[in-house]
Amino acid sequence: MAIFEGAGVAIVTPFLENGDVNFGKLEEYIDFQIANHTDAIIICGTTGEASTMTDDEHLECIKIAVDRTAGRIPVIAGTGSNDTRHGINLTKRAKELGVDATLQVTPYYNKTTQKGLIQHFTEIGRKVDLPMILYSVPSRTGITIMPETMAELAKYDFVQGIKDATGNLSIVAEIAALCGEDFPIYSGNDDQILPVLSLGGKGVISVLSNVAPKQTHDMVRLYLDGYRKEALRLQLDFLPLIKALFSEVNPIPVKAALNLMGMEAGPCRLPLTTLEKEHQIQLKQALIDAKILA
Repeated sequence: MAIFEGAGVAIVTPFLENGDVNFGKLEEYIDFQIANHTDAIIICGTTGEASTMTDDEHLECIKIAVDRTAGRIPVIAGTGSNDTRHGINLTKRAKELGVDATLQVTPYYNKTTQKGLIQHFTEIGRKVDLPMILYSVPSRTGITIMPETMAELAKYDFVQGIKDATGNLSIVAEIAALCGEDFPIYSGNDDQILPVLSLGGKGVISVLSNVAPKQTHDMVRLYLDGYRKEALRLQLDFLPLIKALFSEVNPIPVKAALNLMGMEAGPCRLPLTTLEKEHQIQLKQALIDAKILA
């Protein structure tokens, strides 16, 4: 069974102007997502700026997500690390807080071999009895989970899916072929939701869902329910907004979008900066065209 099917939001972490986490606003975001049919909350991932958080902040955000969702939808916590021991400790703490699963990114900067990936993920899985979704995002980490490696990892019960953000549909197809039709694959790219679904994917872990949760949910649900043309129309209609949301490094544009929507996401933490003026104009127009802003 997949941890979730549909559109899970890679939720932003709102900050105050002084850079502190705005925990109250995070609770509002979670309520907004659930009210608009998001299928899972992915907390403290890339979009959540987890790499700039202390462990205390990280764990408090996870706690808020678990408490606020109150079992209504799954909570998946980013607890990946390029230090296996740190990843184990963070995953243990997340389990104690009651998450349904974790998102485990490939080690970054120090990287590793494919053999090292297998050992890294299996060590975490053996030390902490909790499902994990693996996260392959070579543009950020410099390493890809190759299909043969994924097939080996999929043999373990605690590995319950992959978020593939390689942008390479051939890799997605190979993973689907090697791991079987029941193995959950989630698109890590909002512009490839339907292509991944067409290869047997179960959904998306989405940046777009921060600003258009119902539409992203509907896109996946329509496709899975057999309404392929309607799903395709949503995918194509939202391409300009998706492009605007990735005009600069994520989550710079999506936080700017939430601020334009009056949702007070606040700034990003350095080294991420504010959205360039030309991209602000593009983003605002895309939000208007998508009928998210008047």
